[in-house]
Amino acid sequence: MDTPFSILSLKDFREDQRAFSNKLGENFREWGFCGLKDHGIDTDLLNDTQELFKEFFDLPDDFKKKFFKPSLHGARGYTPFKTETAKDSLIADLKEFWHVGRELSQDDPYRKWMPENIDIVEIDQFKEKTNSLFFQFDQLGNILLEAIAIYLDLSPDYFHEITNKGNSVMRVIHYPPIKYHEEGERAEAHEDINLITLLIGGQQAGLEILSKDKKWFRASVSNNVIICNIGDMLQRLTNNFLKSTTHRVRAIGTEMASSRYSIPFFVHPNPDWFIKTLSNKIDENNPNLYPEGIYAEDFLQERLKEIKLM
Repeated sequence: MDTPFSILSLKDFREDQRAFSNKLGENFREWGFCGLKDHGIDTDLLNDTQELFKEFFDLPDDFKKKFFKPSLHGARGYTPFKTETAKDSLIADLKEFWHVGRELSQDDPYRKWMPENIDIVEIDQFKEKTNSLFFQFDQLGNILLEAIAIYLDLSPDYFHEITNKGNSVMRVIHYPPIKYHEEGERAEAHEDINLITLLIGGQQAGLEILSKDKKWFRASVSNNVIICNIGDMLQRLTNNFLKSTTHRVRAIGTEMASSRYSIPFFVHPNPDWFIKTLSNKIDENNPNLYPEGIYAEDFLQERLKEIKLM
């Protein structure tokens, strides 16, 4: 396994929050990425979820497309192969995926932004397991946001009310084997939209990140490590103090012959959160790069149009 960024243990956060937060922040400042072990995600639940999605993605396209709801613009359920297109790219990514979001009560006002999750009744315990894994990811995201807040010299609970009903999504991705001379990449170069992303599946070859000096580095970690990276919303909030790093997923050589699976969890704020640059990241040497604030939902919708999901 090889990666340019550090692998940190979440146990260290419990022992010394400031020291852990500084190490996390230093990795984000240099690479926009960091690895995390001892993260607390249930291994059995993760393995079960991965297996049920392998079962689903192996099913015929006609069956899978029953769970594709164009009116949801990819927010929930299935999105077919070659649908999502990276910002500024003309060629769709070579992937298919499934989205799980936050479960809300029927009378919750946030339901106007967050549709109900889609179940596959043909697969035993599908909704139960996917919702459970979503919850564990959500809890981990909250802990890492506490560490980020500390690094930014904010109150540790700064993000609590910002993300307590965040429009986060768990995406389960299948990258099928690539045909000879097939045009496109598994995931073209892009930056993530959200606050932070948590990625399971980084032990498989293919993830590449772009360094500050514009060189691509391959990154792979052991299967007990989650990769975390910065998204554009956090970049905007911090006035580019923490930058969203360009990354992609490529298959080379014999990698093209095999499927690749991964589960990124995109940590989003509440839809009605107004993204306004932090005052402690603005001074005469660092003028505000984002003088016009924007609501999180408006920012998300703009980006979904750019990646052809709207």
